Amino acid sequence: MPWTRRYEEAEPQRVNRWLAQSGVCSRREAEALIAEGLVSIDGARVEDPGRKIERGQTLVLADRAQQKLAGHFTAVLNKPVGYVSGQPEPGQTPAARLLTAKNLMGDGEAPGPKASLAPLGRLDMDSRGLLILSEDGVLAKAIIGPDSDLEKEYRVRVAGPLDEKKMGLLRYGLQLDGRQLKRARVDVIGDQRLCFVLKEGRNRQIRRMCDLVGLKVVDLLRVRIGTLRLGDLPEGRWRPLTPAEREALVAPPGPLRGARNTPER
Repeated sequence: MPWTRRYEEAEPQRVNRWLAQSGVCSRREAEALIAEGLVSIDGARVEDPGRKIERGQTLVLADRAQQKLAGHFTAVLNKPVGYVSGQPEPGQTPAARLLTAKNLMGDGEAPGPKASLAPLGRLDMDSRGLLILSEDGVLAKAIIGPDSDLEKEYRVRVAGPLDEKKMGLLRYGLQLDGRQLKRARVDVIGDQRLCFVLKEGRNRQIRRMCDLVGLKVVDLLRVRIGTLRLGDLPEGRWRPLTPAEREALVAPPGPLRGARNTPER
């Protein structure tokens, strides 16, 4: 089914810029799609890369355009402890090694040996859970770009006494590397179990936050990035990101940008 969206902004805007802002593709990719005749407005093919779309007009991407954009490989992995999400040091095993046909859940194909997959929000070796590995630049910008406000949600088991003063500091008031941390949502969800919801991703942030208030992280599990949840994906297994999941992650900021914070017990 062709991708269709009605333009509702007050001021006209270049098609390639609007597609990029909407998270559909980069400006360069939009220009390539226009050159191939795969973009139309109100039924007329767009031929000028500088063409502007006006309020009330409807833009349609042909099926072949979506197929080309979907060519960027993205994997959703439940990373176990012991694997590094990024570039490994000697003796370390990268999480990308788990993206094999044997570990695949559902339909799809394992990435080829030349695939360049970057972690979109790292997990350290001692942490586990939801990890996105992708070669999709638009998706990367939406998740880890400087303007991203996507929530990341974690289930954390800690050792040490908990009190309201510590909880207040974890929510707001701590600094790392000389910089104030953004406000976080931190709730007690069980015996020595906390739920963290962050909108930033400093190096080993949750572990360092807990250290600052006298708590030790025993286990750290990421369960959500934006609208994407880990769900029942088994540890060590992976699946491809679906087009609908990608569109939800790259959607412009708005009331549906993040998922509701419903603790997963």
